[in-house]
Amino acid sequence: SVGQQKAINMLIQLKHIDKIYKAGQVDVPALIDINLQVDRGEFVAIIGQSGSGKTTLLDIVGCLSHPTSGEYWLDGDHVNTLPDSKLTGIRNKNIGFIFQTFHLLARKTALENVQLPLMYAGASRTFQQDKARELLTRVGLEDRLLHYSNQLSGGQQQRVAIARALANNPSLLLADEPTGNLDSQSGKDILALFEQLH
Repeated sequence: SVGQQKAINMLIQLKHIDKIYKAGQVDVPALIDINLQVDRGEFVAIIGQSGSGKTTLLDIVGCLSHPTSGEYWLDGDHVNTLPDSKLTGIRNKNIGFIFQTFHLLARKTALENVQLPLMYAGASRTFQQDKARELLTRVGLEDRLLHYSNQLSGGQQQRVAIARALANNPSLLLADEPTGNLDSQSGKDILALFEQLH
């Protein structure tokens, strides 16, 4: 039926999500009654003013933070009810994160940075290297495999971060202001890369 097919295609469902932070004795609402549904294959941008809750929402969707109330379903799992050990597994295997500040390890090469999630997943060293090379080639950095982050431009560092986020073939890729630290041309290139990867 159409309803069953819709449920199969649904990747994210947020129902009446609230997130309230405590600032001393004061409650500070970051999210109020958020309802959102994202199907597999969708490319979604969340736009809003600084302080409007975009990062808080991504933290909840990425299983980095729990909502104060409401329900979160990710790929059929009711996330609110899962123990932290299960959430860690979901983050490592199902979600790729890309941040504004890249979060690359300075003492590791581009290749080694991309290998990290594969290493944590228990992949063999040969598989790690082959997959990292493949992903860095896919993002246009086949000639920068052995460069350290301080030898790469901002746009190149973000490409390494994107390759790393793709390492475990996640079903969900989350990017929090991925062009925020880049010049306008590098930002356009990164957005074009996202479209290509999508």
